[in-house]
Formats: sequence, C-alpha cells, structure tokens
Amino acid sequence: MEFSNQLLTLLPKPNLHLPSFNISTVIAITLFFALLCACIVIGHLVEEHRWINESTTSILLGLCSGLVVLLVSRGGNSHILVFSEDLFFIYLLPPIIFNAGFQVKKKRFFRNFSIILLFGVVGTLISFCVISIGNFCPYTCAAIGAIFSATDSVCTLQVLNQDQTPLLYSLVFGEGVVNDATSIVLFNAVQTLDFNNISVAVAFNLLGTFLYLFCTSTILGVAVGLISAYVMKTLYFGRHSTDREVALMMLMAYLSYMVSELLSLSGILTVFFCGIVMSHYTWHNVTESSRITTKHAFATISFIAETFIFLYVGMDALDIDKWKASHASFQTSVAVSSTLFSLVLVGRAAFVFPLATIANWVRSRTRTNIVLRQQLIIWWAGLMRGAVTIALSYNQFTVSGSTLSQDRALMITSTIIVVLFSTVVFGSITKPLIECVLFGRKSDTPQPASLEDIRLLFLDNGGPLDEMGQPILPRGSSIGLLMQYPASTVHYFWRKFDDKYMRPVFGGRGFVPVVPGSPTDPEEGRT
Repeated sequence: MEFSNQLLTLLPKPNLHLPSFNISTVIAITLFFALLCACIVIGHLVEEHRWINESTTSILLGLCSGLVVLLVSRGGNSHILVFSEDLFFIYLLPPIIFNAGFQVKKKRFFRNFSIILLFGVVGTLISFCVISIGNFCPYTCAAIGAIFSATDSVCTLQVLNQDQTPLLYSLVFGEGVVNDATSIVLFNAVQTLDFNNISVAVAFNLLGTFLYLFCTSTILGVAVGLISAYVMKTLYFGRHSTDREVALMMLMAYLSYMVSELLSLSGILTVFFCGIVMSHYTWHNVTESSRITTKHAFATISFIAETFIFLYVGMDALDIDKWKASHASFQTSVAVSSTLFSLVLVGRAAFVFPLATIANWVRSRTRTNIVLRQQLIIWWAGLMRGAVTIALSYNQFTVSGSTLSQDRALMITSTIIVVLFSTVVFGSITKPLIECVLFGRKSDTPQPASLEDIRLLFLDNGGPLDEMGQPILPRGSSIGLLMQYPASTVHYFWRKFDDKYMRPVFGGRGFVPVVPGSPTDPEEGRT
C-alpha cells in the first residue's frame, strides 16, 4: 500500500465523511479496476493476433504496471494490492471452477471421463513423484512436487474449440480441473507426513486419504446441486421473482464450496460437480429470463476473476522485497528456475505419452484413439503454471505474506519466474503450435457409437421394445455391449435411469412448469 499512500499525497483530499474510511484502499482498488478495464479492451483488440492471448496480455500489463509503480515509489514497492491466499481461494477460484462445470458439455466430458481421471489423477501423481524426487530440497521436496504439479491450461483452452476438437478440448479441460483438485489435495496431505518415517503404510494412507477426499467432495457437490434443483422445482420462485432464482443459484453454488472447505474436503471438486448438476437439473427449472441471466452472469464473473488473477501475477513478479530477501545472484535464480521447469517438462512427459498409449489400447474397440499430435497438444497444455502454483507456493514458503529465510524467498522468486516464463513464452507459442499441428487435418478421430447407434443395434437384432419404443436389453447383450462400447453403453443406461427416476423428482429438460406470462408460456407465444 506504500504506493497508494504516496499517490494520496499528490491528490486532492476527497470529501468523504467516514472516520474509518481508508483512502489508500480506494485508490488501490480504483487503479486495479482501471487495469482490469484495460485488459479487457486490449484483449479484444488482440483477439485475432497469432502470438498473443488474453492471459498473456493480462500478465504483461501487470508487469508494466508493477514497473511503473516501482519507478514512482523509487524502488520502494510495486504493490497496488497485497496478495492474499484468502482472496484467491475464497473469492476468485470458486466462480472460475463453478462456471467450468456449469458450461461444460456434459456428454463429451463424461464420454471421456475415464481418460480424464487417468490423466488428472494418475498423471498428476506421476508428475508429483517425478518433481518430488528430482528437486533438491530434502524437507520440502513433496510440497514442491505438489506445488509444481498444478497446471494452468487456460492459454490452450482459449485456442481450442469445443465443436472443432471435442475430444481434445474435453481432455485438456477435464484434466485441468481434476489436476487442480488433485494437486491441492496432495499439497494438504503432504503437510501431515512425517518424512522421518516414510513407509509403504504411509504411502497407502496418503492414497486412501486422497480417494476419500475425492469421493466425498464429489458426493457433496452432487448433493447440493440436487437440493437446489428440488427446491427450484418444488417452490418455483419464478412465480413471484426471477431475482430470487438467480440469487439462490449463486448462493447455493458458493455454499457448496464453503461447506466443503469447512469439512476439510476439496472445494474445487465440490463446486465443479455442483455446477454440472445445476446445469443438468436446476437450470431447466427456472424461467427463461433467469436461464439467460445465470448463463452470462456466471461466465462474466469467471472471466473477471481469471483476468484479475493473471493481472496480479504479473504485478507481483516485481515485488522488490522478495528479490532482496532471497540474496540470490542472477545465475542462481536462473539455475533453480531452470531445474524446476525441467522437472515440469519431464514429469509431464512421464505420464502423458505412456497413459495415452494405455488408453488407446483399452479403447481400441471404440476407434477413438488419441493420436500422437493430440498427445503433443495435451503435453504442451499442461506445461504452463499459473495462479494455483503461486498460491500454494505462498502458503508453503511465507508466513503472513513475508518470508522467514533466504531459501524460502528463493523458492518464491523461482516460482514466479517459472509461472511468468511458462505463461508468457509458452502461452504465446500455443496458438501457432496448435494451428501448425492440427491445421489441414481432421481435428478428432471418429466418435464412438451414439445412443441412437446402440438403440439401432438392438433393433437390428430383433430385440423387444417397451411401451415407449425403447429396446429391452437382455442381460447377455447388455454385458457384451458394455464391453464393446463402455462409455456409450453407460451413457445409454444413465439416460434411461435419469428419465425414469431423476428428472420426475429433480426436474430438468421436459419437466419445467410454465408460468403464465413468462417467455415460455405457449399462450404468449401464439399471441
């Protein structure tokens, strides 16, 4: 806040009659909001640029702003706002993850759910082991492994298109969300490990803790989503006020995250699956105007939060206090950062290509193999590090925002270098790389059998139909089809269960009551 205080002396005193009003805070927030507006405008202007994307723009603008502040304060401080883990984990991260679940194309996501879990869970564990073993810090090696296992695939997702490359997009997107949750769960788990008594039992205990957190967090998110759907369908707030519908959806989504954190679970997984369930049931139980409002409101809040994070990461890189506290030479900083980033490269390659080969072998019947050029994009998408890495590093190596030793300060500055280098350099190359690798080629391999294909398979075999015209599947045929087309068959049975049991209770498409005078009223439509 030193910069805000210095700037305050140059401005006329505002006419505010509040005794506890902090003017420097108002100045800091005003400047930061102005920078956010600048990021949005510049991002729009460079939308079609080959080498620049919005995340890179935000970081570069943050760097420039930090440099200006540093010059104005004469090398004293580059802070406009002080980084806070609470700000990140409580206010900025939840809307980003919730919107990811709310906007995801569920059919494609769950069709590739097994591979997403393979990359997001097993892959992250492999990367965690490689980075932990390879780094040079004996007492914090596991924490560093968890910190640098957290990826940031925003740059890649900004280039990929859900419709043109559905398989590739769903894998990169899904792995990114599961990876963040896995990394945070691993980071919290290693804090309780006693490295003087490492054994097989401790490793299995760590694995058991992870599986418990993963399953319970997912169940909690689904439960909150179903509760919101049932409340919306039963009470139907749209009869009186659409504002209540929108407010309740937002509050229950945020409530799922906070309850999960209160129970020491993974808030990321909880709010992500809450978003998926809300989009499947709750969203269809509100009025048409509320659907439009929530869809754009969630996306807008998520976009602002992402821009805020990248802007601050760039600005925080020029915090002169951290660099002075490390007492490290330029060569030392480069050596440490290069070592960490090399481990990231190796750790990423150690699981992407082997696990993709295993997935191709298992899914050989479905003809949806992950070809080499797609494996390359998946590997590249996970090389960038972002806000989760920064936040976990602050959690591990600082106390109340300050470092207590040179080694801790060195790890903070090295983390900043890795994040900046990977996001700016690799992020800038992402768009031309994807165009080069995928240009002129068919984006995705053929899709697996659809629900209609599976239905026709039974009709061709002369299978009996129920009263709704759906095939009644013999036990042997069901098992055989499950072995041949596992994802599509599971989806087929889920749709039957969903239509028969879930939607009549929790609502969803086709079970929305009509409010007279609303945009969905048939009488209004005819007039």
